[in-house]
Amino acid sequence: MNNKKSNKLLSLVKRKVGIAVAVSTLLCSVTGLVSTTHADETCMSPYMAKIVGQEDFVYIWTLGVEGLGDGQDKLVTVDVNPNSPKYGKVIETLSVGGRNEAHHSGLTDDRKYLWAGGLDTNKIFVFDVHTDPAKPTLNKVITDFVSASGGVVGPHTTYALPGRMMVTGLSNNADHGGRTAMVEYTNEGKFVATHWMPTDENLNGAKKSGKYADGYGYDLRALPRRNVMVTSSFTGWSNYMMDLGKMVKDPEAMKRFGNTVVIWDLHTRKPKKILDVPGAPLEVRCAWQPNHNWCLTTTALTSKIWLIYEDDKGEWQAKDVADIGDASKIPLPVDISLTSDDSGLWVNTFMDGKTRYFDLSDINAPKQTYEKQIDKQVNMASSSWDGKRVYYTSSLLANWDKKGDDNSQYFKSYVWNGKELDEKFSIDFNALKLGRAHQMRFGAYSLYSKKKPEMSEVKKVASIVE
Repeated sequence: MNNKKSNKLLSLVKRKVGIAVAVSTLLCSVTGLVSTTHADETCMSPYMAKIVGQEDFVYIWTLGVEGLGDGQDKLVTVDVNPNSPKYGKVIETLSVGGRNEAHHSGLTDDRKYLWAGGLDTNKIFVFDVHTDPAKPTLNKVITDFVSASGGVVGPHTTYALPGRMMVTGLSNNADHGGRTAMVEYTNEGKFVATHWMPTDENLNGAKKSGKYADGYGYDLRALPRRNVMVTSSFTGWSNYMMDLGKMVKDPEAMKRFGNTVVIWDLHTRKPKKILDVPGAPLEVRCAWQPNHNWCLTTTALTSKIWLIYEDDKGEWQAKDVADIGDASKIPLPVDISLTSDDSGLWVNTFMDGKTRYFDLSDINAPKQTYEKQIDKQVNMASSSWDGKRVYYTSSLLANWDKKGDDNSQYFKSYVWNGKELDEKFSIDFNALKLGRAHQMRFGAYSLYSKKKPEMSEVKKVASIVE
């Protein structure tokens, strides 16, 4: 087909079908051109299917509270499309029975299923979010996480690899301490393998570059072009299920936090190098741009941004590159969100309820350029690929959230214009008796067939041009 016909066909499709997904489908199937699509949440796996444009829903994995509503953990669906008549409203809740310490969740590479873990009961709930994106259903519950894995406790990050879900653990069933592993499953929920974190007793081929080889785990991200996985470290069940006020006054408990980031071979799943990152490195975010061979993390106990980077010799290194607020006040940095062009980083600090924006023009010296009080406490942040929208939730852990009037529980939506966050709506999870709002994942009709043109319509338009 010549360019003249191709342009005419594209114009016809825009008029007759009127949605971006149709254009993408038509370009691929009729003109043979490759369409450009963008991922949604910038913290997600690069292997995942893509969302084009505005997300329609945010799915919030929520901790139940005894005596509040049904008291159960639940998946809460919020309509976030400004063009929808239900914009800014909770449109669906799906309770899963009991309280499991609902925490993190992640989508499969095809985005058909959302895996959500319980840090206390070790259950993994698998939700169908593709049959009807506005009304997820519970597809299955994995109940043998501990026994199948050989003793891993606390399923945390559920991360998409090709045809696989890699689940990081926080603890073990021998002593409920921080030594743990990653557990690999198929997308269908079949156990594949357990990959234990390297320790002094068993480095498993890894190179120890500093003082620590503690075997702790927390988050996971992949940098496929460098054949690298990066894991961080936190603490075990005996700490994360303890009251925060009690724990910080316990000298022995405060010693039980991770101080490492591990570099893994992505393909072989073998640890390559253990980096010292003292102070409980939490979320990991890896660069998106092809010339940026680095990831970022923040340390909860020391309030610093750390750069995990590949040097000129191809060796992975770690260094702290910026302070987050006043470390003496223990602001407790928690979630971070990297912009899709790697130019900026959102950093949330739980104790003061603030979000901060850091300019990454010089990745070796990030500079804070903005901060905003979100509420009395804040935990998670999710930003859209275009950088225009940022969403926030409140809960950290059931025993770590603030008490009384300071226990604000919410989901909030903001628009970012590059200079200021403008709140669009806020949902009070306490008032609606929903529980403690934790992690968010995006959904959109455009991922599936719900708003795609019928192929008969595409062929009809094509035949007109021909």
